[in-house]
Parts: sequence; C-alpha cells; structure tokens
Amino acid sequence: MSAFAAYRGLLANRPLARLLGGEFVSAIGDWLYIVAILVVIFRETSDATLLGVFGALRTLPYVVLSIPAGVIADRFDRRLILLATDLARAACMAGMAWLVATDGPVVALIALSILAACFSTFFYPAIGAYIPALAGDERQLGPANSAWAALDNVGFILGPALGGILVAAGGVTISFVINALSFLVIAWVLWGLPPSYGGARSTGAAHSAEGVAAGSAVTAAEPATDSAADPHAPPDAGLSAIARPVFGIGLIHFTGYALVGGIPVLTVLLATETLNAGEAATGLLNTAVGIGGVTGAVLSGALVLRRRLAPALTLGVASIALGVAALGAAPVVVGAMVAIAIASAGNLVLEVTTTTIFQRVVPDRIRGRGLGVLMTTSTLAEAFGSLLLPIVVASAGAWPSLGILGLVMAVAGAVSIVLIGPAATRPPSPFEATLARVAKLPLFAGVGSAALERALGRLVETPVAAGTAVVLQGEPADRFYIIERGAFLVSQLTDAGTEMELRRLGPDDVFGELGLLRRAARSATVRAATDGVVLALEREQFLDLVGRATSLRTQLLGLYEDAA
Repeated sequence: MSAFAAYRGLLANRPLARLLGGEFVSAIGDWLYIVAILVVIFRETSDATLLGVFGALRTLPYVVLSIPAGVIADRFDRRLILLATDLARAACMAGMAWLVATDGPVVALIALSILAACFSTFFYPAIGAYIPALAGDERQLGPANSAWAALDNVGFILGPALGGILVAAGGVTISFVINALSFLVIAWVLWGLPPSYGGARSTGAAHSAEGVAAGSAVTAAEPATDSAADPHAPPDAGLSAIARPVFGIGLIHFTGYALVGGIPVLTVLLATETLNAGEAATGLLNTAVGIGGVTGAVLSGALVLRRRLAPALTLGVASIALGVAALGAAPVVVGAMVAIAIASAGNLVLEVTTTTIFQRVVPDRIRGRGLGVLMTTSTLAEAFGSLLLPIVVASAGAWPSLGILGLVMAVAGAVSIVLIGPAATRPPSPFEATLARVAKLPLFAGVGSAALERALGRLVETPVAAGTAVVLQGEPADRFYIIERGAFLVSQLTDAGTEMELRRLGPDDVFGELGLLRRAARSATVRAATDGVVLALEREQFLDLVGRATSLRTQLLGLYEDAA
C-alpha cells in the first residue's frame, strides 16, 4: 500500500481522524503551557534550582501511577477515561490561570501542575489502547501511531513558539486559558466517539463507528484487537508466547530513551564546555531534538506500512547509535545539531515501530497495563539518561564516551531485534493476500506494482448467489470483475433467440473488460453456476489502470474476443 493511500484511509476513518486532530490541538496547548509555567516559576522565584526540582517532580507521577493507570485502562471504557482526564486537566489549567491572574502562591501553581501530570499519567495508557480499537484493520495501526507521533512533534515546535510569543506580549495567563480550551476541544471530540473496553467488548462498538468499513471491500481485515479472546480467561493466559518480544521492546525502549532522553540535559554541557559556543547554543541544540522528532515521525509513516518491521527497527537503532557517536565527535554546533537530529529521528522511528508491534502482540484485555509498564520504563530511562550522560561526558569527555554509548545502543538494539523476532512481521491481511494472488495472474504481467496496487486497492468483494446474472447482454458496461470463488457461465443470445453457452469461468478468471474498453454494451451474459464471490472494480478505476499500461490494454483486447 502506498503512503498516500494509507493516510487517505486514516482520513476516511472519521472517528480516528477526529481523535488525532483533537490530540494535535491539545499537544500545541500542552507545550505552550510548559513554556508559560516555567517562565512564571522563574519570574516569581529567580531560583534555577526550583525549576530543576519542578521538572523532576513532574516526572514522578509517570513512574508511580503509570502501571495503575494501565490497570484502569483495561477495566473501564477507555474513551471515558480519556474524557475524564481531559476535563480534569482543563480544570487544573483554569485554576492555574486564576492563580497567575491573581498573583497566587507559586507553591499552589506547582501543586496544580503536578496534579495535572497525575491525570496525564492515566491518559497515555488509555489512548495507546484506544487507537487499535478505532483502527480499521492491522494495516491502519502503524500509520495511526505515526500520525500521532508526527502531530505531537509538530505541536512540540508550534506550542513553544506560540508560548514564547504570548510571554513576550505579556500574555502568560492566556497561555493557561488556551491549554484549558484545548482540553475542552478534545473532550468534545471524545464525547462523539465509540466506547472501548479491554477484551471482547472493545471491537463491537468501535468497529461500527462511522467511517470504518466492515467487510464491504477487500481492504477490510480482521480488527486489531483480540475480540475473539475469552474475556474470562486468566490474565496470564498466553503471555508466555509474547514474553520474548515484549522484553525485547522493553530493552530497546529503555536504551533508546536513556540515550536520547538524556540529550536535552547534556546540551548545556556540550554548548559551553565541549563546543565552546556559549549558553545561547543550548537553544539551537534543543531545536534539533524537535526537528529530528518530526523527521523521524514522517519517516516512520512510510516504514510502518510494511508487513516486516525489522528493517524499521534496524534503521532506528542505527540512527541512534550513529547520532550519539557523531555527537561525541562533532567539532562545531552545526555538526552537533545534525547528530542530535539523527538520534532523535531514530528514537521516533523506534517509538512508532515498537508501539505498533506492542499493540499487535499484546492482547487487548491487558494492553493498557502493558502500555503502563512501557511508560514507566521509558520515564525511568529518561531520568537515568539525564543523570548519566552529563556525569559521563564531564568525567571522560564527549569523545570517546558518547562513542562507547553509541556502541552500547547498537548491541542492545541487536539483542532486542533478535528477541522481538517474528513478532516484527504481521500476517498478510485479506487485501494483501488477494493482491499477491491477483498480481501473479498472466493478465497483469508487466503492469507496474504501484499502479496495480492502487487499482486493486479499490476492488469491492461481492458475494453472488447461484443463478444470479452478474452482467447481462445488452446492458451498459460499468464494472470489471475478477472471480475469487465459484463457477460462472458465459452465454450469448443468438440471432434465433436461443442462448448459447460460450465457456465456463472459475477462480482468477476475469470478465467485463471488453465492454469497458470498447465503450459498448455487454456482448454476453455471465451467470453464477454456484455460489461465489467476485471482486468488482468500477469503470473509472479500471480505465485509469488500463490507460497507464498499454500492454494491459493489448492483452485484454486479445482475450475472449467473443466474451462480455
């Protein structure tokens, strides 16, 4: 599937598109608010230590509450959890706006911010488990994660920029108000989305949602949740089969987040001591983190479309390893920015890819808990990296210490990829199986794979009962057909008014092409001899495919000159 088709499919899935759009608005508000609260705290206290303490305190809820949050995400409606957390965070933002406007105590402002972070802890496992319930099929899961990561990173760029403008204009209070409104926007979006419960109850409502085509076209596939699983099965049922890949994902997450997550703290040391570029260079180095994140999210958007995700994992690991090593050897700020961007892009590729694999292999009934554990691991890794990297670089120098850490990433990544193993490859969807079979037909020999995939992606699977006429002689030609299952008879009325059988058709035979090519009425009747299934392609899509492949037109005109 092409990237364009995949992301057009996301837009067609209206519940998922609305969720991602609402989260994008909320991400801008979140990053805007972070700038504002840091400015307020430092303006009121002039204490840089307090800023560091505040940053550390905001991470504690993610360490302490992520696993309980995952348990709750598996026991209650994930949509309502998201709705409740957004409304609670909106209330916290409103309270902070009031404190700033009335010169309230900074301690109260910090307390409300930490309370908001507690609610955010419940948000992430819930949305990570909710997205698969809204995805139309397995193939839509990777693009959904990529789109979410890309929008979040764009918000990382736009939010601080907008926050800086508002702060410069004296609008600190309005920053909190805007973030509160952004939470109300996503709450309004969530109110109109279907519910999602862990296990068997999740898919019924989600997949009946507006915009999700359930089985009408070849592109429909099995849902990305284990709705067939026994909801009364013990929590550890079948977990031994996923232990290796989950451990591999955890290992690669911890190593990647420790190295890339520690870079923002390291930038001050690099800018002032290693590169001798002054404190102002710290901002440039941190900008590279956001640029790399957006680049990685866009790149992962193409990589996760493939069935085999091992190459994406390898690229992510290699990018982090090379980026960290190159950062240690960079002699100038521009080189360091490029190295940071490469490492950050690799981390985003790993994040999207491992999240997609995790959502596939972990049963829906425990997916929230699993994501909670993963979030705790990532948070601890960032804290560990933020502590370790400055100490290592200060004591041993940027080179060779960062070069050695890059090698550590390469080794840990290789071990993780081996542990993940076959879990990085998903089974072919019904669409992909059909595409692979049809593409091998002699009829389509020489046709470009991209054009063929684009056309076959619009095939509609149509059941046909025995005795039903699929096309009738004399009617306008409107569709091209490929037989998937069943037997069909081709007949033609003679001048004497009798019906003469021309031939029999079976699986992988085609019919209906000549009337479309000649822009003429049907020259024969095709009737189902048994119950069967045909794949229908509309006239416009068929002619578009033929128009792009002259060889296909010649082959079709040479087939069955006396056929329909």
